[in-house]
Amino acid sequence: MPADSAPAATPSTTVQPADGRPAPLLSVRDLQTSFPLRSAVLRRTVGQLQAVAGVSFEIPVGGTLGLVGESGSGKSTVARTIIGLEKARSGSIVFDGEELTSLPRASMRRVRRQLQMIFQDPYASLNPRATVEQIITEAWEIHPDVVPRNRFRAEVRELLERVGLNPDHAQRYPHQFSGGQRQRIGIARALALRPKLVICDEAVSALDVSVQAQVLNLLADLRRDLGLAYLFIAHDLSVVRHISDQVAVMYLGRVVETATQDELFNRPLHPYTQALLSAVPDPKPWDKPAREPIIIGGDVPSPADPPSGCRFRTRCWKVEDICAREEPVLDTRLDLHPAACHFAAELAGASR
Repeated sequence: MPADSAPAATPSTTVQPADGRPAPLLSVRDLQTSFPLRSAVLRRTVGQLQAVAGVSFEIPVGGTLGLVGESGSGKSTVARTIIGLEKARSGSIVFDGEELTSLPRASMRRVRRQLQMIFQDPYASLNPRATVEQIITEAWEIHPDVVPRNRFRAEVRELLERVGLNPDHAQRYPHQFSGGQRQRIGIARALALRPKLVICDEAVSALDVSVQAQVLNLLADLRRDLGLAYLFIAHDLSVVRHISDQVAVMYLGRVVETATQDELFNRPLHPYTQALLSAVPDPKPWDKPAREPIIIGGDVPSPADPPSGCRFRTRCWKVEDICAREEPVLDTRLDLHPAACHFAAELAGASR
């Protein structure tokens, strides 16, 4: 593919690391996103639903962060806020050295070329009235400096071949493909603008298990060949383990544990993480000692009225009085990775 043309310079806020470390591609600090709650009759704002409540993480160049948690934990809202589909209430989002939360609309359009998204539903995310070629070339119509018009057809064929589709099917419509093939079309569309970071929002959860493996292997190959970084959102920890370098576990709008994938799976410190891992089927249960499954009772509290202190305390089997009085900080304890639990050190010993 031809090299990108250099975009016109645009005034922006550039953030440089102060400690000499390599700058991460994406740095999210204390991100908060909320939605107004309105009365049914007068439509007045009566409260705020805090979908994301102080989330922080980093993704290095070429790295992959897995963001996991059950439905309603705020994972997709984090992704939509990063890409600009939702407005952050407070916090910082620094992508490739630029602060996105204060970026003008025109500049955000330029940056969004480098931030692309693969959606959960591989059919609803594609225009059913457009051919595959039209779906992919639409991005180049909006950003005409990426690919010359006389190269559109050749570039579409190259993209389809890269994602494992027949280039001769470029004139077909989405309904003429299987679910896994449609998701490959979505991946090709995300690659069309040559991004640095791709956000995969439950990108394989709607696919059969065998097709999931194919798409995950494709994403891993693209990361290796193109130097892509991923924010991989999922609720299935076995999928996250296959593709992620780092993992962040979310519950009710907050990150409760972060670690490398090896540390998280071998030594989980937060009760919620331990419960999630307990629900993952073991392909070789005979190789490990039998363990009692961890069953979480009750329902997820409303983000409009979260519990005091630890947000997981209403469903936690380790709960004590301190959990209601003090909110645990996501911090390292002893030589352990960060976990937002008052009893992380005790749980570390139990998980060995």
